[in-house]
Amino acid sequence: MAWSRITGSSVARVALLAVCFTLFARALGGKSPDAREADRAAINAVLKEQQTAWNRGDVEAFLTGYWHSPELTFSGSNGVARGWDGVVARYKKNYPDRDSMGELDFSDLETRFLGPDAALVLGQWHLKRETAGDIGGVFTLVWQKFPGGWKIIHDHTSTVSFPQPNP
Repeated sequence: MAWSRITGSSVARVALLAVCFTLFARALGGKSPDAREADRAAINAVLKEQQTAWNRGDVEAFLTGYWHSPELTFSGSNGVARGWDGVVARYKKNYPDRDSMGELDFSDLETRFLGPDAALVLGQWHLKRETAGDIGGVFTLVWQKFPGGWKIIHDHTSTVSFPQPNP
């Protein structure tokens, strides 16, 4: 094919096709690897901030990682807490003082992106507590990206007994 036969309308069609393909890929959740890594880092930063807030006994700061909405949900062994107020009440009831909170550690985090503005994070949690005894388990967090950043819109946390290492 000779270059002289390529017309302006051919170039325009190819450019339009490329734009349509790009928009379609983005609509399906396609993000560049760099964008995905930035999102993963942002989610991990929220989790790190939550862990730090918890370990200083600041439940209110811990809860800033959650979506402040009546549509927020938390599922656990005591059922479902609905809405921001319900989730706050649940945390304050179950962890009324610094001793009951202990020291929080998140581990084994796995992030799966469900679309351009949604993610699922699986992980384990552990509370080291002096008098109430250590507890831990697993969690599944559903995240949504808002203009102000990533927030947890649903939390399902379960207590699980993990085998203790032999001394």
